[in-house]
Amino acid sequence: MKREEVLMEAMPYIQRFHGKTIVVKLGGHAMVDPKILDTVIQDIVLLRYVGMNVVVVHGGGPEITQKMEQMGKQPKFVAGLRVTDAETMEIAQMVLVGKINDGIVSLISKFGALGVGLSGNDGNLMFARKAGTRRVMVDDEEHEVDLGLVGDVEKINPGILEVLIGKGYIPVVSPVAIDRAGRSLNVNADTAASEIAIALGAYKLINLSDVDGVMNQTRTRTYQRLQVSEAARLIEDGTIVGGMIPKLEGCIKALMEGVSHAHILNGNRDHSLLLELFTDSGVGTMILRDGDHP
Repeated sequence: MKREEVLMEAMPYIQRFHGKTIVVKLGGHAMVDPKILDTVIQDIVLLRYVGMNVVVVHGGGPEITQKMEQMGKQPKFVAGLRVTDAETMEIAQMVLVGKINDGIVSLISKFGALGVGLSGNDGNLMFARKAGTRRVMVDDEEHEVDLGLVGDVEKINPGILEVLIGKGYIPVVSPVAIDRAGRSLNVNADTAASEIAIALGAYKLINLSDVDGVMNQTRTRTYQRLQVSEAARLIEDGTIVGGMIPKLEGCIKALMEGVSHAHILNGNRDHSLLLELFTDSGVGTMILRDGDHP
């Protein structure tokens, strides 16, 4: 396709999305590979310059694990879920709020936009309650596990985000919340992004991962479009497993509570964010409410 044809294909999408708010969740290799992160942040800055309001929510699990090991603390996982004691929570805040968040804000500045770093504690942005025990399977036996200082989102106060967006900033949010007793809690970043998108009445929720989108059981096909009922069925029948479950559940909840479109795509692919938003075919999976159209 000629360059002018690419621009003309993008134009109706740029017009449609102008002034709309989108929430982008960053995860996977983008958090540990500087080259990938550079490309993703360039895309986000471009979205801001074509008139979209962008809020970034990031994870950082691998970097937390790496920092713990460097500090001589062995991470503890049960059935793939991190157990967060007080020391682990302190390290998580150091990595998420200090290193990762600050690095993303610096890149936004490098590429010519204005970024502001926040955690869920700032401006009472994100309240959470300590998660209850989880039932997990360990060696084919069911166990009740307390994951420690892990939170379920209780309430989002989007005021600080709305003020920053209105002033032209790109807010960058770490998934650390506060509870009613003033304790910091670690929150799943996919869930945090979904809840923030709902609270802002966002037009789109976009989840950047390490896979091309939602795939079938044999991993030979990526679904280009899914309706909510189809997505829920893929979880129920075991097609979707592991870390893709909270991503897809977050998308489903966001759609059912007012977000217009949700996307899951591979953030490792160069400019996948732009290709998904501004081309007819896209490069990931778009999830829609039943009966809605792209």
